[in-house]
Amino acid sequence: MMANAQIDSDYLRQWIGRSETLEDHIHPSGVAQWNATFDGYRDENPSNWIPRLAHWMYFTPTAKQSDLGIDGHPKLGGFLPPVPLPRRMWAGGRLVFRRELMTGSRITRKTTIEDVAPKEGRQGRLVFLKLRHDISDNEGIAIEEQQDIVYREPSPAPAGATGPTGPVYEGPAADWEDCVTPNEAMLFRYSALTFNAHRIHYDLPYAREEEGYPSLVVQGPLTASLLMNCAIRWLRRSPVSFSFRGVSPLFVNEPIRLCAKKEVHGLSLWALGPNDRVGMTATASLSDN
Repeated sequence: MMANAQIDSDYLRQWIGRSETLEDHIHPSGVAQWNATFDGYRDENPSNWIPRLAHWMYFTPTAKQSDLGIDGHPKLGGFLPPVPLPRRMWAGGRLVFRRELMTGSRITRKTTIEDVAPKEGRQGRLVFLKLRHDISDNEGIAIEEQQDIVYREPSPAPAGATGPTGPVYEGPAADWEDCVTPNEAMLFRYSALTFNAHRIHYDLPYAREEEGYPSLVVQGPLTASLLMNCAIRWLRRSPVSFSFRGVSPLFVNEPIRLCAKKEVHGLSLWALGPNDRVGMTATASLSDN
């Protein structure tokens, strides 16, 4: 795949409206591994309810080894549109939790492509892909989720030269704060749980020399899960809705400050790297508005 390939917007937009449905099973061992990855944390719900965001362990892509690209992602083709840009990241999402999912359940996920939008940014050409996921059990839809994926060109920086970047936090002071330092083992465990082979999370030479990062990159969904766990602890109950947006990369073995401020219906949250760089923002609400 060539980074300078032409982006045919009309062709890519033909994928809008396409959908696929996958099936899975919530096995207790997976939930136990999820809780262990977060140092034994779980919310206050009954033990047969899976933790918030733990549904990300299921419906994972099962591309054959020979069908993986150089970055570890599945090669272009199949259900998702063939975007001719080599870098792919999970940029953010919005979720509404209608009911709890329980261990032992058979579940399905219907995914629909809602939008494909090419744009120009400071780092060159971008394509934003918006997916809708409806996760159901035998009683109906339990989780409604929108997922934002961004495709971009290679980093223009020399190999390994991209230092910590991103805006410095200048907002109001936090009402609560915690600190977590993800290490290599935590990144490995999370990638294993979600069957994520993207090499920026475990292959340091690749992360530096091919994608221009100074170190291994903390998975965006891992940071979102840390913020969700904090929200549950500070709200003392599980939120009904949760949204998050990746702002800049966070890196292994660097402390992440997890911050929250009380709002009318819940919390605003943010994750800060060294020097108060904003890595992620989020909201957790006790309503679905």
